[in-house]
Amino acid sequence: MKEFNLTGSLRQDYGKKAAKALRKQELVPCNLYGAGANVTFAVNVNDVRKLIYTPDTQIVNLSVDGKECKAVVKELQFHPVSEALLHIDFLQVVADKPVTVAIPVQLEGHAEGVKAGGKLQLVTRKLNVKGLYTNLPDRIVVDVTSLGLGKKIQVADLHYDNLEITNVKTQIVAQVKATRQSAQAAQ
Repeated sequence: MKEFNLTGSLRQDYGKKAAKALRKQELVPCNLYGAGANVTFAVNVNDVRKLIYTPDTQIVNLSVDGKECKAVVKELQFHPVSEALLHIDFLQVVADKPVTVAIPVQLEGHAEGVKAGGKLQLVTRKLNVKGLYTNLPDRIVVDVTSLGLGKKIQVADLHYDNLEITNVKTQIVAQVKATRQSAQAAQ
């Protein structure tokens, strides 16, 4: 899994007024949860752009006033109108405790149903995966080569070593839908 380095500074003031003042200075209020006490800090909005606006899930090497730890982004809050980043929650990860993270899905191969005139759809872009952070992949690769026309791959069909997918087992990951052209050719 990719790693991202981020430096922050501890916050002394809390509440709406203090958070608004931080945002005016182009800082983002953040919280770190996990092992030990919760830590509140702020980071520069420009420092987190490459962490936030990417489809990849990354391990964050977090340094807050000299104290270092590893974490993952647990939750992001955006302004409903301007879509400006308002708040970030981080979850501290430890080598021997499993963590649940949303990991992007990547389809691989050329589906049989597409050769027959169907259209391949990626229905679920990210899957929630539980495992040790050292075992987490950059992406979940799903082979669609044997996927026929009108067929689908569900979460229950996916199995990976040292990982547990926590999504509903009947959730569709990818499917090949019949198009008008393929339906007319079948008649």
